[in-house]
Amino acid sequence: MIELHNVSKTVISGTEPLTIVQPIELSIASGQYVSIVGPSGSGKSTLLGLIAGLDLPTTGEIVIDGVEITTLDEDSLARLRGEKIGFVFQFFHLVPSLTAFENVLVPLEIAGAAGARTRATALLSEVGLAERAHHYPAQLSGGEQQRVAIARALANEPPILLADEPTGNLDSANGGHIVELLHNVNAARDTTVVLVTHDAELAASADVMLRMRDGKTERVSADPAPGVAM
Repeated sequence: MIELHNVSKTVISGTEPLTIVQPIELSIASGQYVSIVGPSGSGKSTLLGLIAGLDLPTTGEIVIDGVEITTLDEDSLARLRGEKIGFVFQFFHLVPSLTAFENVLVPLEIAGAAGARTRATALLSEVGLAERAHHYPAQLSGGEQQRVAIARALANEPPILLADEPTGNLDSANGGHIVELLHNVNAARDTTVVLVTHDAELAASADVMLRMRDGKTERVSADPAPGVAM
């Protein structure tokens, strides 16, 4: 489902090159729940952005569901992200002038999905927000906003869900609800989930936990039938 071959990322910091992600070999099988943990600045969010095609690697190849994305032009890359990848951000990124329902509906309408309004309603029910559908983001708690963001990310039924510090803006109780929801999505839909977090306790609930430090990745744990290779 997700393959990285000799992938690295280097940027210029001042006048010197800075390698944020050291060359990595990584393979994540379909349906796996993988967490990436590490301190701030370790490169974990950069790695997630590379997997999502939001950034280009300095070296290497990235294959998403059989498609080598580093060779795609912007239009093709945007199309692939719309079809195959849902992304959940720490700061929700909801449109403040749209209701919860409308935030979920927009990607469905852009994609021209049949029965878009019915599907948006079903997605909000799935994340437990059917009764809050017509509230604006400012009228929702942080945990509720993040649940709307997850519903939106699932709108086009992507096989991959990427979550970058989805609990980082929430208290422990709401954070726990979000992690439980991500596990439910993984189990019920067989969606491949990759979660970035600085919280080792949350990360440990995944099938496989990877730890990043100074741009390097090491495997920490795996389920009895591992689907992640490094």
